[in-house]
Amino acid sequence: MADEPTGVRLRVRGRTVAEYVLDDPEVDPRWGRRPYLHPVRTLAGVVVTDTLPEDHRWHLGVSVAMQDVSGTNLWGGRTYVRGTGYTWRDDHGRILHDGWLPEPTAAPGGGFAERLCWRDPAGRILLTEERRVVAAELPGRTDAWLLDFGYALTAPADRDIRLGSPATNGRPDGAGYGGFFWRVAPGRHRALTASAEGEDRANGSTEPWLALVGEAGGRSYTLVFAGLADGDHWFVRTGIYPGVCVALAFARTLPIPAGTAVRRRHRIVVADGELTRAEVERLGMAAERVADRPAPAT
Repeated sequence: MADEPTGVRLRVRGRTVAEYVLDDPEVDPRWGRRPYLHPVRTLAGVVVTDTLPEDHRWHLGVSVAMQDVSGTNLWGGRTYVRGTGYTWRDDHGRILHDGWLPEPTAAPGGGFAERLCWRDPAGRILLTEERRVVAAELPGRTDAWLLDFGYALTAPADRDIRLGSPATNGRPDGAGYGGFFWRVAPGRHRALTASAEGEDRANGSTEPWLALVGEAGGRSYTLVFAGLADGDHWFVRTGIYPGVCVALAFARTLPIPAGTAVRRRHRIVVADGELTRAEVERLGMAAERVADRPAPAT
């Protein structure tokens, strides 16, 4: 891999299923500039991500971002202020690619690993991140593939860092977003979990998996998300916009003591077609078998 490529292409079964953008000059600093995956596609070529949508310009494909990192907005857009609501503030930081790490165990072209720096508006380091991403086949399936996304956020040695959200800053309606976030392509969508269906019941839940069934250009697809850690919640939207987040600070702030790290690993199945709950369960089991192989570790 070259020292400073402009991006990375992930391939499964000889097809490009995702493109990783290191730095997009089209992203205004107010939108929280950061690396992201877009477009992400099914094996049949259906695009299942969106970036810079008109309704939320700071939604960038598949990325990791927080609205409150010890007072810095690394999500983008307005900041939720307790007692005031959403407010434009000069508090936007930036997440920067800081070099490549040895690639994770994967098929050629199927993965990458990198270092990133989370910086405040003055350029000071808030967090360092190690990220490992793998695109893999699902054995016996030609209609689905697996995205394995792991990351670790480490606080500086000399100070604690606190992760927060609009909910922890006073917003009352379950808007505890922030963490691994997938802005889904426009179209019709519905959310389901192992025991519930619909945005209202899925949002804020801690089910072992969450699926989003969508349609784009007359072709249906299903995204199956897994990988909640203790304290995480699902944040999901299907109404005002489609998106899924593994929320790190849904109901309470998440402290990262000085010199320590928060680690997460998520598995997402990207499948063609509208899957039933039983089919989602079977795909999830296949994904867990793939994820058990030596692969991205942070």
